[in-house]
Amino acid sequence: MVALGLGSRRFGAALPAFVASYAGDTLYATMMVVLLGYFTRTPAVPALVVCFGIEFSQAVHAPWLDAIRSTLPGRLVLGQGFMASDLICYLVGAAVGWAVDRRLRGAAAHADSHIVRGGRSPSP
Repeated sequence: MVALGLGSRRFGAALPAFVASYAGDTLYATMMVVLLGYFTRTPAVPALVVCFGIEFSQAVHAPWLDAIRSTLPGRLVLGQGFMASDLICYLVGAAVGWAVDRRLRGAAAHADSHIVRGGRSPSP
């Protein structure tokens, strides 16, 4: 997801304008859901809180915060300027991340149950 998000920024001129404009923020939220999925069973809401918090922080221009944003890591993590459309991207990305997380958890639960039963059906 990180590579796709960075690629959407780096190669934006070669992508449809809609994708170039919104893919990075959407993938950022998806990445946050998947990342937070390692720490909580319900990662979508905390991911939205983080993403929305970062977005709203972009309306704040304290010198120390702008200094962090002037670096590449700071720009990638904290962004640069508030855009309301990014909030919609975060909602879409969190929904995609939620679906991926649910799918992965379902596959893991299925694999765990298969291992517990030794690959056989339970006895009647």
